[in-house]
Amino acid sequence: MMKTKTLTEGTPWKQILLFSIPIFWGNVFQLLYSLVDTKIVGSTLGTEALAAVGSVSTLHTLMTGFLNGLTLGFSLITAMCFGAKNRKRLKKTFAAAISLGVLTTLALVLMLMIFLHPVLNLLHVPQAQFEMAYAYISVLIVGLFATLFYNLCANTLRAIGDALTPLVFLIVATVSNFGLDYLFILGFQMGVQGAAYATVLAQLLSVVLCLIRIFRKFPILHIQKEDFRFDRELMAEMYKSGLSMGLMSCLVGIGTILLQSAINTLGTTVIVAHTAARKVFELVSLPNSVLGSAMATYCGQNYGARRFDRIRQGIRASLIIAAVWAVVVFLICHTIEGKLIQFVASTTNPDVIYWGSTYLKVDMSFIVICGVIVILRNSMQGFGDRVIPVFSSCIELAGKIIFAFVFAPMFAYWGIIWAEPMVWIAMVIPLIVKVVHVLKKEA
Repeated sequence: MMKTKTLTEGTPWKQILLFSIPIFWGNVFQLLYSLVDTKIVGSTLGTEALAAVGSVSTLHTLMTGFLNGLTLGFSLITAMCFGAKNRKRLKKTFAAAISLGVLTTLALVLMLMIFLHPVLNLLHVPQAQFEMAYAYISVLIVGLFATLFYNLCANTLRAIGDALTPLVFLIVATVSNFGLDYLFILGFQMGVQGAAYATVLAQLLSVVLCLIRIFRKFPILHIQKEDFRFDRELMAEMYKSGLSMGLMSCLVGIGTILLQSAINTLGTTVIVAHTAARKVFELVSLPNSVLGSAMATYCGQNYGARRFDRIRQGIRASLIIAAVWAVVVFLICHTIEGKLIQFVASTTNPDVIYWGSTYLKVDMSFIVICGVIVILRNSMQGFGDRVIPVFSSCIELAGKIIFAFVFAPMFAYWGIIWAEPMVWIAMVIPLIVKVVHVLKKEA
């Protein structure tokens, strides 16, 4: 039997950091999934294939982000039950998460496969790369069930304080993905579609390992037939939480897709440069994402235990950590940014390196604001405030629409480069106002 961990006791900043470390490495290896694909596709299949993968990467990020948000939202209810020491209801939340997750993913997969051609046309995927892009993304869409179950297992385990188990099996899956990429791309000569198959199969492996671990070591998550009985109140509560987190992620992803559609009209050089820059961005943004995930669980458990003092202390500590990391990122992206773009894109093309480096220099100078947004949004979801985080995401979507359809045609890639910093400034304001109000009220 594996011991679960409560976040309602101990020094807040230490608890958050210790809980964040496995999540951080888990996110690192999750990013390596797509980074390995990018690196291997670029080095073995060439620039056109890399552009094909890059032209639809934001669509895949949108789908996986939605499912991660959905399951994270489900797990927040589980975390509240764990903090309140209500084991019976905890099991029912896990069963409900499985039922709701499968039904939602089934609907998502069917809808995407039916409308995939129009979606790729809306993304302005270049005709030269359209066939490769379609082959790549269609496999990943069907593989969303593996994505669902991994995130469902990982987020539920984190909700009861275990962030280590998902990390261990994700590492195994990432190493497997590396080997499978070469097997399918070079061994079986399957091109970009082979990279997609490798990603799905490796993630499926992590799901199987997680389920075996839960069966053997976590009786608190052993669910019976009666746990699946329909409970209207619980289902509504969980779906409200899940859709709130999923929608928040989805709005962010839709905005990014709209920007990508504008980028796809600027030529292969810009597509490759932006693809490489976004991979670097995702990597250096990891600590902020990790703190956000940790704070969602931390606030969920402490909200269930009615420990509002610990919520305030935790938010303050995580914001300080994010500020320190922002200084590190600023230094990295103003010193070795060119080498990072060259490595990820596997090219020495000076235009690709220039535009990728420029994107990093500008956007990473504002990453501290991004950190505040992620931490506050997830914290608010954790203690049950779901309206303002979604409203903030709506501001982000509106801002990206304006930049994609107004400023990108006027200023080309410069309109894309300045999109996120300006949007971040606008969307952080309501979050700060609301968090300060709520925490003062509960003081």
